[in-house]
Amino acid sequence: MQTFPLILFKILATVLLADFVAGFVHWVEDAYAREDTPILGPLVARANIVHHHYPRYFTRLSWWQSSWDLFFISSAIVLGAWALGVLTWPVWLFVIISTNANEIHKWEHRTRKENGPVISFFQDIHILQSPRHHAIHHTNPKNVHYCTTTNLLNPVLDGLHFWDGLEWLLAKTLGIHRRPDTSLPGSGPAPAWLEDYRRPVAKEQ
Repeated sequence: MQTFPLILFKILATVLLADFVAGFVHWVEDAYAREDTPILGPLVARANIVHHHYPRYFTRLSWWQSSWDLFFISSAIVLGAWALGVLTWPVWLFVIISTNANEIHKWEHRTRKENGPVISFFQDIHILQSPRHHAIHHTNPKNVHYCTTTNLLNPVLDGLHFWDGLEWLLAKTLGIHRRPDTSLPGSGPAPAWLEDYRRPVAKEQ
């Protein structure tokens, strides 16, 4: 029989694992997803570029529009775990958090009024990542604080220069470098198609 401290440890470990996996995907999207990347370009890179230029744009999207891809990936994880006989409660917890990673991220860009008292309360007590914490990611040069579920991992990973190390390793071994982020000053002109997104969110920036 599992003890209460062990259960709490498993919950914390599962939450942090889900936060790290989502942060890793976020880092890949920010650093390396390009418009001309096959399949992922139009599905991922464009949305990422829009988000860095107009962070509140995706608050207009529905849960399905924000999370359909995570839903299908999580469904595959559940089916795989079920087939292997390892569909335990930590797996369910990981899947639930991972499926809603973009929604949790979205809450960090909404106002307290938009989030309501329950979400705002959990942000205030740092069960969920707070908007103030996530705002650091959108501060130039926008290359830190990739994890968006909790406030716990980012200070550790950034303090260890974890993402910088991965980027250095990819550059040295594979010659892969970060894509230019046109939302940063001096990084070149933004894509012309961004004009389609500017007007609808102009009052919110």
